[in-house]
Amino acid sequence: MAGRPREARRKITSWAALARIVRQAGRRRRTVVFTNGCFDLLHAGHLTLLQQARRQGDVLIVGINSDTSVRALKGAHRPLLPQRDRALLLAGLECVDYVTVFSERTPQRLIERVRPHVLVKGADWASGQVVGREVVQQSGGRVVRIPLRKGCSTTRLIARIQRHGTPQR
Repeated sequence: MAGRPREARRKITSWAALARIVRQAGRRRRTVVFTNGCFDLLHAGHLTLLQQARRQGDVLIVGINSDTSVRALKGAHRPLLPQRDRALLLAGLECVDYVTVFSERTPQRLIERVRPHVLVKGADWASGQVVGREVVQQSGGRVVRIPLRKGCSTTRLIARIQRHGTPQR
């Protein structure tokens, strides 16, 4: 975890700043990795994916769906945590270098703006379904699908909490 909340907040940044960071990284021959998601209830599966994503390059950017976007995708009962909290939790992880928020249902416009060198998604996404794949590949980048940690999902965790009141260990 980052040492202090202020350090984590510095990692939360704009699309424009990220585009500059990616251009500068490219000039320095550093590889920028991008992944995205709702990250509505941070769990071990998320951490595993983020750590493995970070191993794909030198800088990891995480795009998170805004509260409005999460509601559109997951329903009126979500998100469980507001975007500010979700962004701060992710920014507090050592493996995450930058976090940004997008309001659309997909990160397509964000990926077009930032143009990362590597795009990472969980292996539950078929290669052809990975949003932004064409943009990254046309720029000479690559798409990496990472196997998910078995039994870890926000939906399953919420259901378990609703059934039992607390998560099982």
